[in-house]
Amino acid sequence: MRRVPRFPTKMCSMAIMGEGPYNNLCLSLLLDPGEQDSLQHAIITKHKQTMPLPETMFCAQQIKIPPELPDILKQFTIAAIRTQPRDVLQWAAAYFSALSKGEPLPVKERIEKPLAMEKTDIGLTPGLLKILHKQLSPKGMVNVVELKEKWKHLCLPEEQLNAILQLDNFGEELEWMKFLALGCSMLSKSLLSSMKHACEILTRDPEGGAARIPFETFSFLYSYLASIDGEIPEEKTESFLHGIKEQADQQSGMVLLRNFLTQTSTLF
Repeated sequence: MRRVPRFPTKMCSMAIMGEGPYNNLCLSLLLDPGEQDSLQHAIITKHKQTMPLPETMFCAQQIKIPPELPDILKQFTIAAIRTQPRDVLQWAAAYFSALSKGEPLPVKERIEKPLAMEKTDIGLTPGLLKILHKQLSPKGMVNVVELKEKWKHLCLPEEQLNAILQLDNFGEELEWMKFLALGCSMLSKSLLSSMKHACEILTRDPEGGAARIPFETFSFLYSYLASIDGEIPEEKTESFLHGIKEQADQQSGMVLLRNFLTQTSTLF
């Protein structure tokens, strides 16, 4: 018996898939049963490979949310709103890096109103300087490279940092309290208002309180800023500090804001 001539593979595949004028019935007339099975398997396999994968669907019971995730995201959101970073992504990287290492977070204690002397809100503020103090003061002596890194994390302008560093002859390391004093001077127009910022950053009193700091700390910061100014006579500095010490001695060695804010301000 003479066999029917075999059709091209493309026509056979069309028959298997039900395409065109061909179907499984006509394919059975073209190939032996074994050939039909092999060809059908090969074509179906190729068809499956070219089909897009269906979108995986999950039910609520299959989705596992880490129990600590909601609180982490909540605290991060609060911190971002409170700190108001210029570059959220850069700040967020620093935030989660500090969080993972157990280091002080780059977060303000509260939302700040712009300083009256500020034309923009992109520069150093008392709140940001306090963040740096918490991060770097435990070291005492701070590497300038690390300071620049922390400064960048707070999205502060590099030129402002350079302006502060140029006020003194710092090398690769600097004494943190001196940098803090210079930072306070950048926030103010007078020596006494600089000391007010310093007291509010250093005090352990609650916000709005007396902002007390030890006389030794006050004396060091005031003397340093007076020497940087260069126009305040040394005897004037000594006389001022002598009067402050007399008051501090009656206050357990602590200096309060009212001890010096009522005096005449010495302008830089």
